[in-house]
Amino acid sequence: MPRNPRKPRRLVTGGRVYMWTLRHGHGVTDSGRSCRETLTLSPQPSGTGGPLRIVFGEGPGRYVPGGAPLGSGDVGYVGGASLNLHEPGAVRALLDAALDRGWQPEGRGPVEVDGWSLLEAAAAARAGGVDPEG
Repeated sequence: MPRNPRKPRRLVTGGRVYMWTLRHGHGVTDSGRSCRETLTLSPQPSGTGGPLRIVFGEGPGRYVPGGAPLGSGDVGYVGGASLNLHEPGAVRALLDAALDRGWQPEGRGPVEVDGWSLLEAAAAARAGGVDPEG
């Protein structure tokens, strides 16, 4: 039986537990309708920290799934780094990149981060490479 895509998934890393969800949404910009993927990681138990929202919005040279031919959860640069946000390893790599850039899981309020600022480092880590920024 397939997993319910609306049910939060569990990720354990660095002695902490996170619940994570992935949502597809739409917005309206000056150029029309745009798609975005929002990956939300919530430290557990509930109340021990605010959620981290990693947002991938459409833009020039970037792709965010809006239907065929791309798979659900695929985000990336045209001809460059990409991740499938349904894969726990990709979620872990993005979480690690956010932590490396200073996100504090024990912070009280929600934090929203532009996912594109994390993508290349996360994709390199996922591929077993090094962070392109050093």
